[in-house]
Amino acid sequence: MPEIKSLFVTRLYHASLDGIDADELEKSCYSIAEDDEAGQEWCEENGYPGYTSYASLTDLGWRFPIFADVIKAVDAHVAAFAEDLQLNLDGRALKLEDIWINILPEGGTHSGHIHPHSVISGTTYVAMPDGASTIKFEDPRLPMMMAAPARVKDAREELRTFTYVAPAVGDVLLWESFIRHEVPMNMSEEDRISVSFNYSWQG
Repeated sequence: MPEIKSLFVTRLYHASLDGIDADELEKSCYSIAEDDEAGQEWCEENGYPGYTSYASLTDLGWRFPIFADVIKAVDAHVAAFAEDLQLNLDGRALKLEDIWINILPEGGTHSGHIHPHSVISGTTYVAMPDGASTIKFEDPRLPMMMAAPARVKDAREELRTFTYVAPAVGDVLLWESFIRHEVPMNMSEEDRISVSFNYSWQG
């Protein structure tokens, strides 16, 4: 009998961010968005639908205690994921590099991208109304597939070229930062709210 095994596995960490008050976190996101004029201007100038604090704020953990709680909780999940990935950190820790708010209104999308200069990236979900978009992950080998035929429609999840994950409020997803991902169009009339972050390997 032939032996078939999986090589070069892509891992996705999915857990609940326990101990975080989702309502308080949602109110804090809106409060920050309302006051962040620099972020609003950046979104308008760059055609970003809705609001993101990615280019304007670097101190969310200082501004609202709820974000300090989020960071503490995420730190533990990132450490667990790094252990699962069997990363040799050589005595150095993975540390939070940046954290930002995303408020995506009806019709908003976030095109495919990676997070350069980071090791682990992720998102925790604050508001996911009915019709809110999933997150779409792309097989990192896709550019090398060249003339390969498409997978069958019901291919096993680990063999699919694209995987869609529908997280719930309070979930946290983690992945290695080189994994290309995107947020398809938000079909809900309400905002899709998330908080994203990057962790880098620091001395």
